[in-house]
Amino acid sequence: MIKRKWDMFMENVSMSVANIVGSKMRTFLTTLGIIIGVAAIIALMTVVQGATDTMTEQFDAMGLGTLRVQISGTAIKRGLNDAELDEILGCAHVAGISPSLSGTVTASRAAAWSDAITVYGNGSGYFRHNPDLLKRGRAINAIDEAQESRVCLVDGGTAKTLFYGEDPMGKTLYLSGREFTVVGVIDEEEDASLFSQILLGGTSDGTVYMPYTTAKKLLGTSSVSTLEIYVTDPDETDAAIEEMEAVLDGIFNYKDNTYMVINMESMTDAMNLMTSMMMSLLVGIASIALVVGGIGIMNMMLVTVTERTTEIGLRKALGAEPSQIQMQFLIEAVILSLIGGIVGVIVGLTVSFLICMGTDILFSLNTFAITLGVSFSAAVGIIFGWAPARKASNLNPIDALRSM
Repeated sequence: MIKRKWDMFMENVSMSVANIVGSKMRTFLTTLGIIIGVAAIIALMTVVQGATDTMTEQFDAMGLGTLRVQISGTAIKRGLNDAELDEILGCAHVAGISPSLSGTVTASRAAAWSDAITVYGNGSGYFRHNPDLLKRGRAINAIDEAQESRVCLVDGGTAKTLFYGEDPMGKTLYLSGREFTVVGVIDEEEDASLFSQILLGGTSDGTVYMPYTTAKKLLGTSSVSTLEIYVTDPDETDAAIEEMEAVLDGIFNYKDNTYMVINMESMTDAMNLMTSMMMSLLVGIASIALVVGGIGIMNMMLVTVTERTTEIGLRKALGAEPSQIQMQFLIEAVILSLIGGIVGVIVGLTVSFLICMGTDILFSLNTFAITLGVSFSAAVGIIFGWAPARKASNLNPIDALRSM
């Protein structure tokens, strides 16, 4: 009994495949909607996931247990002085701090000149917690910070602007008329990363890093408005935030909107939530194409039932049961949908790969997107193929044979 049913099933599959192959152009036009829908789902989900992974990687580079404090201050007090920085460093859950400030200065070296070089002043702890930032040479250390040394690190943009065709290591340059020695080269890809562009900004002429104590003199300021806080234990981040807020509230006399504490881990969680919502919205929009494709399959199957009325009548006259007729047309609809789904997966992965390569977004196979696309296409075949299959199974054999 089981063998007989299996043989009947395989016969239906064989007949369905033969009918699909016999109408290549109709098959292509019918599955086009499915192909577009599945390709859109795959491409959108893969690209969005890749962009999320890229951003998450940049945030993770900051390290767990790292907080960023942005000072807006008041009309009288704009930033933090050295004594106040020491007060924050004295908090029980704070392992270290890295004050930072930035500005744009003029730079020159021999005949090369630029008035759009970005200067970042950072604490020595910043380079210890971001070891991948340095490509070669040495980083800024605590001695440079304490002695306000005129040493700097340059990125690829600065090297190209001021040291074109030369190795900048060990050479000197002038920033706002003051002489600095290049002790290291920043990895160009890291400096031009998505995170740096969004959070730090930058200029097309390049970037220079130096001790924050030196940058304060160069930029003519006695305070800093941005600093990174390194927590003793990532599990104690909330306690560290409470301690810092208590200190900062005291410094700014408990005035509102004078500072902001950014928890990188919380930002990652918020970003993942937004990405999940956006991905659901995009999938919903792309699914409209699948519904349109399903309607196309239903239309084709209804036309097929009409064209094959005589065949259905003959099969019923020879003893074929309505369930067998229904199964044949249902299988044909599912095969059409799966063909569209598989081709859509290939197209979607190709498109997403090209987009990721062109925008420096991480590309990875999104198995959930692939599974969703194929499952969606199969479901469309079953749902929209059911009505034509039911119509075929309910045909009266006598009425069907009259069309001969």
